[in-house]
Amino acid sequence: MHRPPAPALSYRLTTGDRPERRRGALAALLAALATALLIGCEKPESGAPPAEEGATAMAAPGPILDCVAKDNARPICKFQSPEDIVALPGNEALLISGYGAMGSDGVVRKPGSLVLFTLADENPTPIYSGGSDADVAEAGFGDPTCPAPPKDKFNAHGIDLVRRSDGRLALLVVQHFGREAIEFFEVTGAGRDWQVAWKGCVLAPPDASLNEVVGLPNGDFFTSKMASISGASDFTESIPTTPTGNVFAWTAQGGYRKVDGTEGVMTNGIAASADGKTLFVNITMQNEVRKVDAATGQVLATAPIKMPDNLTWAPDGKRLLVASLHGFETTNFSTCVDLEQGACPVPFAIQALDAETMAPLGAVYESTGAPMGGGTVGLQVGSELFVGSFTGDRILRVALPAS
Repeated sequence: MHRPPAPALSYRLTTGDRPERRRGALAALLAALATALLIGCEKPESGAPPAEEGATAMAAPGPILDCVAKDNARPICKFQSPEDIVALPGNEALLISGYGAMGSDGVVRKPGSLVLFTLADENPTPIYSGGSDADVAEAGFGDPTCPAPPKDKFNAHGIDLVRRSDGRLALLVVQHFGREAIEFFEVTGAGRDWQVAWKGCVLAPPDASLNEVVGLPNGDFFTSKMASISGASDFTESIPTTPTGNVFAWTAQGGYRKVDGTEGVMTNGIAASADGKTLFVNITMQNEVRKVDAATGQVLATAPIKMPDNLTWAPDGKRLLVASLHGFETTNFSTCVDLEQGACPVPFAIQALDAETMAPLGAVYESTGAPMGGGTVGLQVGSELFVGSFTGDRILRVALPAS
């Protein structure tokens, strides 16, 4: 949910024409980041003796393999890289982005899907995994010149659900496999029974590796560029000090426009106010969340959050829940890059922010080990928190304490 609810929501990337290689931009960035952080942590202090051959300064814990509840958090180990989550009307089911699996070389090993997850029986059901002959574009859903989706080549990264001005429910999906694009779907159904139908798309700006998307009722949207597809090598030896990404606004009339005030090193998750006039932007490698006027680019306020990833609105419409990978720099992140079984061990927290003042309000949940690390999104549904990850085989279902 990327708008508040309505009052009572050395690695070098090869960039040829092969879409499965283009899909590897984020994996390349993650692998390069892991290398850069490892290099930084391995540098000995001045005068210190050299490390023994084969030694590193960071431990290399393996993935978390046990699928066992701990305290108020229960893992559900039936997924593949469930990176983002939205709640469907009625709160009986969720849509979860299946990111698929990819090696650190940037080659897709397993395509992804859109997954329907019903809360009562906890069964994840893939409901879209690629284009078909039945896909027909519809006016008002994206760019009318955008071609049909590639068959059998799909993965879902950032997703957003929006009630359109005509009353229909639309899902916007950042897709990397086969093409870099925002895919539009119509969502129909009720209760635990839901379907999606592809309706259109907008191709990404040239050389942009997109991350998150926020839809607007009129069919326009905002999307974040984390970095350039060709820019993974920028991260090989150190963290860049100049911006790698920004937020774009897209309109049917004018196409893409860069939103001033959103440039940063790894611009990541985004959310918008109910009227779409204010953006909340996570700048991952600068450890901050920005509140930005979407029209003027004025930075209205910032909040210090360690390694922020995705952010969602709490049900009260007043707080933002920010996934913070605060253990990123102290854990061997390479364990997480191409993980299919188990969970990433990186410690994380879901931090609350006051959306008006941007004051940090503390963690609503924190994990430093089992049953899951590497949390990239936390979505509150009723009195529960659902946590997804960019990698691994699980989500967390967390019972929140009574407020």
